[in-house]
Amino acid sequence: MQDLKKYNKPVPRYTNYPTVPFWEPESFAVSAYEKTLQSAFWESSKEVSIYIHLPFCESLCTYCACNTRITKNHQVEGPYIDHVLKEWELYLEKLPEKPAVREIHLGGGTPTFFAPENLNRLLTGIIEKATLSKEFQMSFEGHPANTTAKHLETLYELGFDRVSFGIQDFDLNVQKLINRMQSFEQVKAITERARAIGYTSVNYDVVYGLPGQTIESVKETLDQIIQLKPERIAYYSYAHVPSIRPAQKSYERYLPEEDNKWEFMQLGKEAFTAAGYKEVGMDHYVLPEDELLEARNNGELHRNFMGYTPFTSKLLVGLGVSSISDSWSGFAQNEKSIPDYYERLDKGELPIIKGHIHTKQDLFFRKHILNLMCDFKTTWHEYEFMEHCVALNYKLLDQLQEEGLIVYDETGMKVLPQGQEVIRVICTALDARMSMSNRVPQFSKAV
Repeated sequence: MQDLKKYNKPVPRYTNYPTVPFWEPESFAVSAYEKTLQSAFWESSKEVSIYIHLPFCESLCTYCACNTRITKNHQVEGPYIDHVLKEWELYLEKLPEKPAVREIHLGGGTPTFFAPENLNRLLTGIIEKATLSKEFQMSFEGHPANTTAKHLETLYELGFDRVSFGIQDFDLNVQKLINRMQSFEQVKAITERARAIGYTSVNYDVVYGLPGQTIESVKETLDQIIQLKPERIAYYSYAHVPSIRPAQKSYERYLPEEDNKWEFMQLGKEAFTAAGYKEVGMDHYVLPEDELLEARNNGELHRNFMGYTPFTSKLLVGLGVSSISDSWSGFAQNEKSIPDYYERLDKGELPIIKGHIHTKQDLFFRKHILNLMCDFKTTWHEYEFMEHCVALNYKLLDQLQEEGLIVYDETGMKVLPQGQEVIRVICTALDARMSMSNRVPQFSKAV
């Protein structure tokens, strides 16, 4: 583990490729993106995944790097829903036929900021204009302190059976520093309520490297997480980017040492494994019967802006402010300002502020970075390798191979067990746009 610390440098999280800082918005045209939407529609057998960004929160969690709007005024719910439904109508006009919804995920912000009846209006408005795939999945992110039984019941009746609760840490001192308060008892009660209603999968988001965390406090949080036995656990490294999120400056003196952060990572891996969880992809742990594990074993695990999924989605429509849509051949991101988002929709325009159309080389590296993030290995045809190999970072690849972290040749690459801890760094060796650019964007560290 000690030798890997030199790789703890700022790198992308690779939820997508090319990563946003390396898009080419200057050559992007919405009309070109709409053509890729239509192609992806047919390639995905008319199925579409939908991500809906609900940005409002009643208070600011200072660790958070998401696009949020802080307010206690719940009158904002109605106008926001109206505009998301307008956006969905515009997408329906662009698609050749009525789509089949394969997946819906509500993210934020805090989706449970919205009243249950408003969530019902939003989702009914989405679903009634489409059909549901035979194997549709619906999930949402809930704050344990404000998710009610009514939220759970309303969404369950609409077809939701998966919920992700943002736990982060159970230590009271840590919670105060990051302004994210929820007790163990609250989490236990809402988890048990979800299961009683019929939810088959509960995920906990847990973050290590937060201000105020100690070896002892992390161990206690891990013990409490395991006691509640969620079906899935996402154990993330805290992303410290104060230049982008100024609120993070408020607790910089309380951040743990880098050595401790590495130990936190190992503590989680050991605790979850000992409790019977299986590691899937990067940062994710699931119980043995989970479909993500089955998908990984079958070579079907996929990763997109919503996280890991058990099926490949060629078309992801992002609705709401700052959401990103993905047609596999291109990306498009919405306006980040709510007034600008409303203004564009009121003019009858898709609220796209920027995007990127993939080159042939982008698609090559996107495929293989995705394979590494999902399965820690990838293969390519020798002719493809010869066509694109000039863009590989051979200095880094050779170093990684010499140190026993990967093996690679003209037929593919495999990440060895120790290398899996720095998978994001390994992916940079295949990041042609990063290696060819002089830009130095702000990323969080690898661990």
